[in-house]
Amino acid sequence: MRDAVIVEAVRTPVGKRNGALSGIHPADLSARVLNALVERAGVEPADVDDVVWGCVSQAGEQAGNIARTSVLAAGWPESVPATSVDRQCGSSQQAVHAAAAGVVAGHYDIAVAGGVESMSRVPMGFARKGVDKVLPDSVLDRYGVKGFNQGIGAEMVAEKWGFSRQQLDEYALSSHARAAAAIDSGAFDDQLVELPELSVDEGVRRGGSLESLGKLKTAFREDGVITAGNASQISDGSGALLITTSDVARERGLRPIARVHTAVLAGDDPVMMLSAPWPATHKALRKAGLGIDDIGAFEVNEAFAPVPLAWLAETGADPARLNPLGGAIAVGHPLGGSGAVLMTRLVHHMRANGIRYGLQTMCEGGGMANATILELL
Repeated sequence: MRDAVIVEAVRTPVGKRNGALSGIHPADLSARVLNALVERAGVEPADVDDVVWGCVSQAGEQAGNIARTSVLAAGWPESVPATSVDRQCGSSQQAVHAAAAGVVAGHYDIAVAGGVESMSRVPMGFARKGVDKVLPDSVLDRYGVKGFNQGIGAEMVAEKWGFSRQQLDEYALSSHARAAAAIDSGAFDDQLVELPELSVDEGVRRGGSLESLGKLKTAFREDGVITAGNASQISDGSGALLITTSDVARERGLRPIARVHTAVLAGDDPVMMLSAPWPATHKALRKAGLGIDDIGAFEVNEAFAPVPLAWLAETGADPARLNPLGGAIAVGHPLGGSGAVLMTRLVHHMRANGIRYGLQTMCEGGGMANATILELL
């Protein structure tokens, strides 16, 4: 019976908007990750059956199938195909699901999954520029709204679960502290692609305080709780994983790190938008036959601080196992690249600490979520 195993996982440091990585074309940023991946895995690019690449804003420099452009920019053989995936913030986690399904089905022997987003060069909303109305009246009338907005959704989550501004800011400070500690301990060293422009995640801030965060204005509601300080950072970055089967790995002398044990999807309220990670988590655990305490590490994307906090409340997970290396509030959230960045962090953290099972989930535009359980090999 075929399975799907991760042989290698790499990522760039995540850059701030208009920061160190903003001068790099997104295809060239992807190319650096692709070449580092096959070099570290010990695989020839010509042996890759497909590259499945997440990207959300597929416009401007990220238009025209950024996956294929990235493969060509990497200098890989023209025989290597590639496809771009958009499941909003979960795009490159979906790329992992697609690549894993492909190798299990026998469509691929070796596949690469990952993604990129250069939010400095292709800003959010760029693809919708000049479009008066994205959603049709049929959808707007169904929900009685003028549009969907993730920031308002974050306010709705905070209100429903009763989180105060101070609780959200405290969580944000802890994310920066954990990320800084991970950098200082060298936890990210083995997973990072060496770039002359940037060697560590650029957005991490040290020495913050509740007082300084408390001075920030709310971003979506005047009387709200969501600010730039307790939300994810706008970022540039890329990540990639090489996926094959145990048999192919054995034949080629490759050493897998982890197995893609379970991969599921969930949908929830598109107006609140950010609440699907908890039903996705429950679904993944049921499908895997595991309990929440069987999971040794969780990566729950920190799109906004209320999301991981509500996820904790709904799952009863151990808070110490949640985002142990910090998250997108500290490191940044390069949209289409974030799923691969998070999974790269998770895989290496599991290997470094002997953690058998890890789970990753992230909220996505439109009220969806991917959830993936990995098993250490």
